[in-house]
Amino acid sequence: QVQLVESGGGLVQAGGSLRLSCAASGRTLSSYTRGWFRQVPGKEREFVAAINWSAGTTDYADSVKGRFTISRDIAKNTVYLQMNSLKPEDTAVYYCAAATNLGRWSTAATYWGQGTQVTVFS
Repeated sequence: QVQLVESGGGLVQAGGSLRLSCAASGRTLSSYTRGWFRQVPGKEREFVAAINWSAGTTDYADSVKGRFTISRDIAKNTVYLQMNSLKPEDTAVYYCAAATNLGRWSTAATYWGQGTQVTVFS
């Protein structure tokens, strides 16, 4: 059984930064891609960023490219999302996810975290 546990959300002023963490337990998920999605109430969940666990290659939604950075710590089995230059429109619940084919083309995933709230005020 795999568990993804997020941390690091919070309240920040526009222009500020936050770092989200997603620790996995149960398996190393070495053949998976791991990433982040976000969702605002009343809207569909949207892709934010993904990282291939073995290759380290990354992908970003256009809305966050240049501001967000996804990375991994293999020893800690943890994925990070460094969010800089935050905007009020980044406010959402952020979900960590893992799947063998995770990416911008689908909001489906095999494993999900519980979500962490990010609120950006102006």
